[in-house]
Amino acid sequence: MSSPAITVIVPGRDVAEFAGEALRSLQAQSLDSWRAVLVDDGSTDQTRRLFADAASSDSRFRVVEHRAPRGLGAARNSGLEVVETPFTAFLDADDRLRPNALERLWSTLESSGSDFVVGAYVRLRPDAEGTGYTAGDVQPWVSAATDPARTGTTLAEHPAASGNIVAWSKLSRTAFWHAHGLRFPEGRYYEDQVVAQRMYTLATAFDVLPEVVVEWRERRDRSSITQRLGEVDVLHDYLEALGEGIAVLRAAGADDAVGERGRLIRTLDLPPLLRIAETHPDPVYRIALEAFVETLPG
Repeated sequence: MSSPAITVIVPGRDVAEFAGEALRSLQAQSLDSWRAVLVDDGSTDQTRRLFADAASSDSRFRVVEHRAPRGLGAARNSGLEVVETPFTAFLDADDRLRPNALERLWSTLESSGSDFVVGAYVRLRPDAEGTGYTAGDVQPWVSAATDPARTGTTLAEHPAASGNIVAWSKLSRTAFWHAHGLRFPEGRYYEDQVVAQRMYTLATAFDVLPEVVVEWRERRDRSSITQRLGEVDVLHDYLEALGEGIAVLRAAGADDAVGERGRLIRTLDLPPLLRIAETHPDPVYRIALEAFVETLPG
């Protein structure tokens, strides 16, 4: 391929501890036909310097800077504005790609002609020694969305795909984003959930792969947004994102997917939230959670 096929958008804020590993996972890809947009979202640590050094030493990296923090949704949108390749992917700067991730995703889309492809992922959890991180196994809800492999499928044929709601497990045709004006909500957490459901409902066809493409880090200091669900404002955005995702599916007439999401949320998302609510000092937490449960399908 004479010109790059894929742009990987890599947003990050204050992730200097991990970003080098994320960028090395890109450089180690078996498919070389990629470029990356590194979006620094107003970091106060060495993230900006690390991104700049990477771009100066490897022409495949380009840096976009937010002088003040604007959030993950805005950072991803800034990256989308400068994509010039046929395909677009995302990688959070504290995660890492498996070495053949881009090649496997790209070759599938090239063959199928679908709008996007979804791969499996695993968590990177702190090891017992406190010195590193270890990749876990593929969780059941991830397998349900991506195993077995399917090409040219739809949400009507494969409603369980709606359980894969993360931005960084997918490779998409850039034209698909432009055709539907897809962008991430800004100024809130869990911004990828509603976008994922819009993608599923808008796609003419998509593919799924059981292979692990991304290792998703659960930080030792518990600063990841998924580790802060005890905070009322984080809970609010989380429940709003879940509800909006279901609303997108319902508006599209994807009744089976609505049922799948309702069951998955009840079995996966609700139990830890209910445990937090039992001892949370702010009654607003319990009230918000109870109100959400009343609206949940299934």
